[in-house]
Amino acid sequence: MNVDDLMTPGSRPIRVAQFGTGNFLRAFTDYMIDVANEAGVFNGDVVMVKQVPGNGSDRLAAQGGQYHVILQGKQNGEIVDEVRTITSVRGTVNPYTDYEAYQALARLDTLRFLVSNTTEAGIVYDETDSFEALPAASFPGRLVQFLYERWQSFKGDPEKGLIILPVELIEDNGKVLKECCVKLIKRWQLDEAFLDWVETANVFTSTLVDRIVSGKSEAMSEKFPDDSMYVVAEPYGLWVIASDKDISNEFTLAQAKMPVVFTDNLKPWRECKVRVLNGTHTAMALISYLCGVDIVADAMADPVLRPFIDQVCFKEIVPVVPLRLNETYAFAKSVMERFENPYLNHKLLDISLNSVSKWRARDLPTLKDSKKFPTCLVFSLAALLAFDTIAEDIDGQYYGRRYNGDLYPIREDRKVVEAIQVKDEEDVKRILNDYILLGEETPFTFDSLAEIVYGRLRTIREFEPRKTVQKMMELL
Repeated sequence: MNVDDLMTPGSRPIRVAQFGTGNFLRAFTDYMIDVANEAGVFNGDVVMVKQVPGNGSDRLAAQGGQYHVILQGKQNGEIVDEVRTITSVRGTVNPYTDYEAYQALARLDTLRFLVSNTTEAGIVYDETDSFEALPAASFPGRLVQFLYERWQSFKGDPEKGLIILPVELIEDNGKVLKECCVKLIKRWQLDEAFLDWVETANVFTSTLVDRIVSGKSEAMSEKFPDDSMYVVAEPYGLWVIASDKDISNEFTLAQAKMPVVFTDNLKPWRECKVRVLNGTHTAMALISYLCGVDIVADAMADPVLRPFIDQVCFKEIVPVVPLRLNETYAFAKSVMERFENPYLNHKLLDISLNSVSKWRARDLPTLKDSKKFPTCLVFSLAALLAFDTIAEDIDGQYYGRRYNGDLYPIREDRKVVEAIQVKDEEDVKRILNDYILLGEETPFTFDSLAEIVYGRLRTIREFEPRKTVQKMMELL
């Protein structure tokens, strides 16, 4: 889009500047806004802002801003297979090739919201960035330039601040983004009045988002041959927004029954997602793979593994999550549906990447908060050590061995793999101390935990993993 395009009235006002053009935002934010527009509760269009340089062809512009979102999966017990034509995107601005249009977007009177997804590496303070560069190198730098243009255009009007909604997957993303902007403003020695306007007239929210977006498939490419921008995603979605100011009456997507939650405390929601979804994934993935299963959906359908997955999720993780039990249980049920999704080919080997750090971040908090011994969760730790047992070293890549003899790549840092090999119980004590617990206290004594983990590891190694899981579940 150029300046003239931005100034040309459309059927709806431009209310959202979206920093990022990728699959997730198109299947998540733009989808929700499109539904809210249709429901008559939002009445606003989106203009995307490209975040990478280059003069590549604008495929979205060639399609008039329209594309399809295909939602496939299970929701509330029913199979969902929905196709929606998205009309909420007015166009795209490229600040690298048309900085004037970028400034014109900042000056739009109707603009109220700014959404970003520049990846976790996008929200960083770059002390080498320059205000004179057009545009600045970093996302916070480009945002400062955008806000400065708006502040100047409206002469510091406090009513023209923006509601900023970053969805990058870092903790306290809005707080971190604001801190980066403030540092740059001070470093660049911009007006004190501008700094005050940024801090008081704009609302930097912190958010948590959740939706699996799988991108494209051969079948859908054949179904939509004229749409190069279509995207496939699961029907589940969640957007939790935390801010000091209540914005629910302005950002009205929830009124269209979109899964948007407003809160003043994001931490319980984040812990719920990390523990229930990610923690269950980590707990079930390695033992499922050792049992001969390759993808999540097949593990969910397995008569031996499914009771294990249900036990670790509903009996061991859900009760200790710091969120209201009914909300956590409802989220856990939705997680099980998502894991069962027949349209997603979610490979267990992909989940196995960096399992040691994942177990520590996702499952150790539950272990610490447990009031009684979580049998399956601790068993998953033994399964991790079994999975990472070196069977072969081929051209510098370590491989483990399944019960049937097949080799698989161990996807950990080489030094970590070497350090967590187990010959006896003393090795388990060392590994727990150096790589898992890291000084964290648990309700179980260190020696007793090591003894149990080592005992579980021996049974996995000595007997068929599937029979080991089955026998353990029979004893519960």
